[in-house]
Amino acid sequence: MKKLNFNTLVMIFVVVILVAITTWIVPGGEYIREIKDGKTLVVPNSFRFVESNPQGFDALFMSPLKGFVQAATIIGFLFVIGGTFNIIQKTGAINVSVQRMAFTFSRNPHLEKFFVPISMLIFSIAGTIFASSEEALPFILVFIPLAYSMGYDSIVGTSIPFLGLASGFAGATLNPFTVGIAQSIAELPLYSGLGYRFVIWVLSTVIMIVFIMRYAAKVKAKPEISPMYEIDLERKTSMHLDNSTAGVFTIHHKFVLLTFVFAMIVLIVGILGFKWYIIELGGLFLALGVVSGFVGKLKLNEITDAFKDGARDMVGVALIIGCARAILVLANDGKILDTTLYGISSLIVNLHPIPASQAMFIMQAVINFFVHSASGQAMLTMPVMAPLADVIGVSRQVAVLAFQFGEGWINPILPTSGVTMGVLGLAGIPWEKWFKWMLPIQIFFFILALLLLIPPFFFNYN
Repeated sequence: MKKLNFNTLVMIFVVVILVAITTWIVPGGEYIREIKDGKTLVVPNSFRFVESNPQGFDALFMSPLKGFVQAATIIGFLFVIGGTFNIIQKTGAINVSVQRMAFTFSRNPHLEKFFVPISMLIFSIAGTIFASSEEALPFILVFIPLAYSMGYDSIVGTSIPFLGLASGFAGATLNPFTVGIAQSIAELPLYSGLGYRFVIWVLSTVIMIVFIMRYAAKVKAKPEISPMYEIDLERKTSMHLDNSTAGVFTIHHKFVLLTFVFAMIVLIVGILGFKWYIIELGGLFLALGVVSGFVGKLKLNEITDAFKDGARDMVGVALIIGCARAILVLANDGKILDTTLYGISSLIVNLHPIPASQAMFIMQAVINFFVHSASGQAMLTMPVMAPLADVIGVSRQVAVLAFQFGEGWINPILPTSGVTMGVLGLAGIPWEKWFKWMLPIQIFFFILALLLLIPPFFFNYN
């Protein structure tokens, strides 16, 4: 964990410094914004250059704290997740559950081969329909020990929930936070163009599953090829995992697991029926931790100590997220974010519709480096991209698709993404190791996105 905090934190702060320097070079600019249906939207064709606001040393060193404040919700959620799962871990319910599942799979090798694809498919469905992203966080601490027990590494354990959700999020079919908001801003019928997006979701999910399955098979056959081999050896020893026996469930373990399952049902109902987000989910997991501690027969001081220990493990991740958010703080305060958006959109105007749509995707990927909220990025870019699409002969549906690709397929590798860094922090995976491992599939999906933007031009995707 220390290596993750130090290396990644330094790397991100270097980016923060570069953005601060950029505010001295790139001219200031801004779009006029208006509030429409409760949303703050950019007014198309309203860009104007304004007086630059270069960010000096004072702004540079205040920006991480401002970023910490802006990202307080997800940081607080991480503290709650870390504390809650440490309580559940303290009850012994997770270890026994993992032990029993691993024992079952070890006795049924034919069943084991379906573990990765079925698990990832379930998460992908959640991503494409429920807009799940942050929801991957609580499952990281469940799937890593399960992956260990089955002979895999922490990367496989992390990838099942995280990249499963990411593949569905990128290949969004009914995702209200990407497709839903983008289409409403572009004045398209809600969830129109579903057929082609369904094909994209299938491709995204199948390719991601195949990638993970191939890696899982290799790392099981030769564990030392894992980038996490040495770190995982130490962690597996401390977990005392054993799949040679089925494990013994006590009545208290069963109560803890029933509490967890009930909480997951409440989570799904809350998201679908009541539009719950981070605050509500954080409250749910806090309640889950407290109740699990009591039904797991922990004493009050054991519950509080376990929660504090779990939350303490998230401090390094919280600092990384706050520092990453500082990039957006400086770009906004330095008035270069809108200038960047305007500059890229100006380059697209004279392109043929196919490369123009591909340039839209690249632009969305660039903006996504700064803005990681799907709804926030939609409200920033789509008011500009939708009318621009009309001018260059690209359908608004394709403009939405370019946004979907740029906001979805790029996120899992970005060190400025709070969710990505939160996942890696929980998993104990250094970002630089994750980056090297993810780079091949990330390049593949980047090329795939460019290719998938070509057919809509020929079949008039509207």
